[in-house]
Amino acid sequence: MENKKKLTNSVGSPYYEHQDSQTVGPRGPVLLQDFVLQENLAHFVRERIPERIVHAKGSGAYGTFTVTHDISQYTRAKLFSKVGNSCKMFARFSTVGGEMGSADTERDPRGFALKFYTEDGNWDLVGNNTPVFFIKDAKKFPDFIHTQKRVPKTNLKSKTMMWDFWSLNPESLHQVLILMSDRGTPHGYRHMHGFGSHTFSMINDKNERTWVKFHFKTQQGIKNFSDDEATKMKGENPDFSQEDLVNAIEKGDFPKWTLYIQTMTEQQAKEWRWNPFDVTKVWFQDEFPLQEVGVMELNEVPRNYFVHVEQSAFAPSHLVDGISFSPDKMLQGRLFSYADAHRYRVGVNSHQLEVNKCPFAVNNFQRGGFMADDSDYGDKPNYYPNSFSDVEPTESYKNLEYDLDHSHVANYDRNQNDDDHYTQPGLFYTKALNQEDRTALVNNIVGHMSGIDGPKRDEIINRQLCHFFRANIELGMRVAQGLGVNIDANAMNHAK
Repeated sequence: MENKKKLTNSVGSPYYEHQDSQTVGPRGPVLLQDFVLQENLAHFVRERIPERIVHAKGSGAYGTFTVTHDISQYTRAKLFSKVGNSCKMFARFSTVGGEMGSADTERDPRGFALKFYTEDGNWDLVGNNTPVFFIKDAKKFPDFIHTQKRVPKTNLKSKTMMWDFWSLNPESLHQVLILMSDRGTPHGYRHMHGFGSHTFSMINDKNERTWVKFHFKTQQGIKNFSDDEATKMKGENPDFSQEDLVNAIEKGDFPKWTLYIQTMTEQQAKEWRWNPFDVTKVWFQDEFPLQEVGVMELNEVPRNYFVHVEQSAFAPSHLVDGISFSPDKMLQGRLFSYADAHRYRVGVNSHQLEVNKCPFAVNNFQRGGFMADDSDYGDKPNYYPNSFSDVEPTESYKNLEYDLDHSHVANYDRNQNDDDHYTQPGLFYTKALNQEDRTALVNNIVGHMSGIDGPKRDEIINRQLCHFFRANIELGMRVAQGLGVNIDANAMNHAK
């Protein structure tokens, strides 16, 4: 017994009676003075924190990132200062629309959130397994997510409201086609690519700015479920993706991804055919080639899922010197909303938790709040300037100074001079997919749209068919035929 630890309550007081409540007689009522009973039950009913509104069902792992190619011409970020640099990192993968208990093989985009613990602070790259998104302005995000959740009256998912929203928002078409292809049901998290999706910027040691996109290519190879396989797996093992990731790491088959970047100069951005900051568009790789950067390897399953995965907090605003944002309207909205979501969900001091904490120095003047820990600050002043502390702003970390293209403030139409919602989706259908993939896409769309019901069913279907026709005539015809919709000559001419 000398190696056993004493059972204690939350403040370290040992006790013995863990299984039997204190009562008046063997069958009498329980006494309020049984503080162990009170403490265990009180803690138990508080063991959950609010789940994420989106990306609630997820998996996570620790690993390392290693730089293999020199990109210091683009960025002064210390992580990329030389080949061979490495840092610890944490990754969280997730579905988007489902709740905590939902199946992780649902047809859904997948979150691809990465946290790099660098000597210049934590860098979060919070992306998806798709290079584009459904909308281009964060003001639309709550409405979009509501369509992916549950109907207020019935508390049921609704394909009708999904397609109603998509058909009324043609900017969604590119992402909808990716989602409805077999890429919408990846075979676990190890067999999918990851993307920063947004346009970001890099600042080099000459204070020059380059626009950049991040791509993580899986070294395990792309592998997807068919629609039937994904549906079957939802019933057989709703935690398939979690189990697949954990089992692979536990047996030493560490998953890896290769990081590539695309870069665009400021002049190229001004001259490019589309808005380079529009997250519903991709940059063509023949114009802006992939440049290899490094390798990410996941090699450690967190010892406690709740502490490390559920309490992990990612935010696009967590940037490091040499990596910055862009005018992407969706990104601009996320810079605020993600950090704010975690202040609500985990608390104002969530950055002090192990998974979120910068392992290097943190020196600021933030104090107090729920669950405050003073191990980093002690009795140091909580104001600046002051005469006592050794914390001073460092001039070399000044923000990039730049001029804006406009000085007129207004609520600009997000699609003004940027309303080509069809060329890239059409190219996705004809160039990115082979014939087998195209057939799967059509079948998946037909199967999903067949779930549209209610008095507006025909209106929603016909409106969405117009988008398919504008992207590609063959796509529109095949979906229409699958849905039993007769296409007349006027509709065809309108599509052209």
